[in-house]
Amino acid sequence: MWIRHISGFAMSVLLLTSVASLDAQTGSNALTWHNNVSRTGNDSNETTLTLSNVTASSFGSVRFFSTWGAVDGEPLYVAGLKIGGATHNVLFVATEHNRVYAFDAETGAELWKTFVMNSDETTSGPQDCGQISPEIGVTSTPVIDLSQGPNGAIYLVSMTKDSSGAYHQRMNALDLTTGAQLFGGPKEITGTYTIGGTTVSFSPGQYAERSALLEWNGSIYTAWTSHCDSNPYTGWVMAYSASSLQQTQVLDITPNGNRGAIWMSGAGLAATPTKILFLDANGTFDTTLDSGGFPASHDFGNAWIQMTLGSNGLIQISDYYATDTTVQQSNTDTDLGSGGLVVLPNIYDTSGNAHQLAVGAGKDHNIYVVDRTNMGKYHPAGGYVYQVLTAALPNGEWGAPAYFNNQVYYGGVSDYIKAFAFSNAKLGTTPASESANSFGYPGTSPVISSNGTQNGIVWALSHTNPAVLYAYNAENLSQELYDSSQSGKRDQFGPVDHFMSPLIANGRVYVPTPNGIAVFGLLGN
Repeated sequence: MWIRHISGFAMSVLLLTSVASLDAQTGSNALTWHNNVSRTGNDSNETTLTLSNVTASSFGSVRFFSTWGAVDGEPLYVAGLKIGGATHNVLFVATEHNRVYAFDAETGAELWKTFVMNSDETTSGPQDCGQISPEIGVTSTPVIDLSQGPNGAIYLVSMTKDSSGAYHQRMNALDLTTGAQLFGGPKEITGTYTIGGTTVSFSPGQYAERSALLEWNGSIYTAWTSHCDSNPYTGWVMAYSASSLQQTQVLDITPNGNRGAIWMSGAGLAATPTKILFLDANGTFDTTLDSGGFPASHDFGNAWIQMTLGSNGLIQISDYYATDTTVQQSNTDTDLGSGGLVVLPNIYDTSGNAHQLAVGAGKDHNIYVVDRTNMGKYHPAGGYVYQVLTAALPNGEWGAPAYFNNQVYYGGVSDYIKAFAFSNAKLGTTPASESANSFGYPGTSPVISSNGTQNGIVWALSHTNPAVLYAYNAENLSQELYDSSQSGKRDQFGPVDHFMSPLIANGRVYVPTPNGIAVFGLLGN
């Protein structure tokens, strides 16, 4: 029997007519990790929080929403959702105890909550791996589609262990207004992939769904990592129909090799209308290339990867970039896979030419800017890539950048938050500004709130105990506006889990923690 332990208001049959756009943001909604499928981390619709009122005297802790289980995925937000005959701004939260909540985003009232595991199952243990501990349930950030089902749907992956010791990974689609399973879900996640006479099979106990989910072209995309490099494993991407939960895509990016997990410290696959991009971790890379410059055995470990739909409707690798030392980097675990990326808007040079770029970084201390129309492939003697900022992140990147107003923001390990500005379609090699304080392991993944291009605020979390929420002027990071240590115990909220960044929505800042959501806003509201 599938547990539907649902409490709160009764079902509403309101039909939501607004449709999630490609950028998965409608009005002030936050429907996907870092606000859009470009993964810019910018909420540009914030009209309440400004450079002048985010101060210790007027801004601070206002609520705490308790959960059963750690919150390792970013909360999501839907404004003006009708539940039980009343309209609410709703915060959706999923936990490692396989518990999913819909909270009133202002009051913290539970509108519904549900389990996403069978009655004879438990969450998975940590698999002898400290990365996700003490239990594994829902780890990655879900995604919301307002157009699916009668009231919209939230999609998430849950991991469980049954009474016989078998592991399960499942795709869930829950009604936004009730928490009930949609489309006959949940659906067991399985997969086989065959290429060049080789067939590999997906073993659910060997993997964790760490990367944030992506909705693209009507399917929900998942990407899989291992538990602390516990062999055997390879690099899997799988997708499920948003309207039926039927599997639509299976791709293994190291089918004739090993490793090549997709981790990115919880960041999501990024997308344009026609392409998906991600950074792959250490694994087999075939240095023997075919006539098109692609690995002859189809193994793409430790590379920038770009995917498109082929003429047969199946996902395929259409372009890639690997450093000339990619094999050595994999062997020494200094790969690209620890960081997320941002698909940038068109960046213009001084002649007015538009450049279609993406930016990302990993463990090798460099920031890479790639041309999405020609990523560069692999050249053992040193090949083409659009731009490399050598040693820009002295201790590497275990998080994701953000983008705002022609600047890219990075918070590397044991480093300051740095803003790199574009000039003539290239990033400056010297930061335009940086924070006065640094962030220890795993660094920080900054996010930004703004009202269009005005009142830009960079938000960041330290991974200390207690953690600290910081706010900086996005135009000058040396200007700290606020941090949660300034008012003693008033704004303290304990530690944060893993690689979290806060969510900003409608004048509130929502911080995931091991036992709930710490909520910040203007005091007295």
